[in-house]
Amino acid sequence: MKAAVPFENAVDLLDADHKAVKQMFIDYSALCEDPAPAEARRALAEKICQALTVHAKIEEEIFYPAVREAIGDDALMDEALAEHAAAKELIAEIQGMKATSDNYDLAVKQLGKTIGEHVLEEREEIFLKAQQAPIDLRGLAVPLYQRKKQLTAAVQKPSKPTKETA
Repeated sequence: MKAAVPFENAVDLLDADHKAVKQMFIDYSALCEDPAPAEARRALAEKICQALTVHAKIEEEIFYPAVREAIGDDALMDEALAEHAAAKELIAEIQGMKATSDNYDLAVKQLGKTIGEHVLEEREEIFLKAQQAPIDLRGLAVPLYQRKKQLTAAVQKPSKPTKETA
């Protein structure tokens, strides 16, 4: 018996992540306009970073290898991995900063822009090619969903205190 997955297929699961993160970036911008306290901005930025880290990991471990094999477009998949690497650098930069740093909000907004561009390319190229390729996107949703749940639980466990938030 297959595990129940609340998504039609792998693309739907990944796109739901894209939409959730886009909303978090919109919420972050609203916090900057208010202006909200540094700890509120830091909490949302950390949530964004965690969601993106989990999303990138499931794509890199499960989705991208399956799509690479099915479509045979190494250049496209290598470009996607390079975009992930750039996002990871920004995530590390944000996580290493204090929310009161002058460039903190700018860094989070830059991450949003980087992710927005990546998502657009992914939807218009990778997802379309995956949907036209001989790949079981329904079946692929199961390991993606299971791995996402596993990684999300791991990043949400309480850990040692992070850098000062205010």
